[in-house]
Amino acid sequence: MLHLNKLMKQIFHKIAAVSAKTWLYLFAVTAVICVISLRHNNQTMTRLRDQVYAADKNNGDINGALNNLRSYVFAHMNTSLSTGTNIKPPIQLKYTYQRLYDAAYNDLQTANQKIYNDGKNACPGIANGYDPARLACIENYAVNHGVQGANINIPAGLYEFDFVSPSWSPDLAGWTLLLSGVFFVAFLLKLAAASLKK
Repeated sequence: MLHLNKLMKQIFHKIAAVSAKTWLYLFAVTAVICVISLRHNNQTMTRLRDQVYAADKNNGDINGALNNLRSYVFAHMNTSLSTGTNIKPPIQLKYTYQRLYDAAYNDLQTANQKIYNDGKNACPGIANGYDPARLACIENYAVNHGVQGANINIPAGLYEFDFVSPSWSPDLAGWTLLLSGVFFVAFLLKLAAASLKK
């Protein structure tokens, strides 16, 4: 404990030996670099997000673009793409959704047509004329064999994505944020030391 107090006094005296202007200048420089780095992080995230949208629109390598975006967001601060208080998730692949919906709709139509054809084959009666008994038989066949309506439900996890960035990251923005905090505290300690001498 005594050694810790001695160490703290040494640090305090070293901080006091440097002028307040120097600490303020170091704080200002690192704060400016931090802001520029945070902006760069956000701009890079926006560029990667646009690549995801382009891949979605062109039916390109969506997974590769999503992985690049996910890796970047998870490793850099100020890049969040999280729902938070938004109504919609930040990444919605509308073209992927449309392709999934169209495929499900086509599968549904194919299944329904097969059931209808099976019903026509299973029900006796006039094939090309109006036969109410045969129509009722085909309708019952379709109902009993699972004709499906137009209620297509695509899981949101296939076209909606949500990425959260860390509060602090070991990149240029993170380190300059940390240094600017240290320099600001040193500036405050210098001011405190100066006021104690008076």
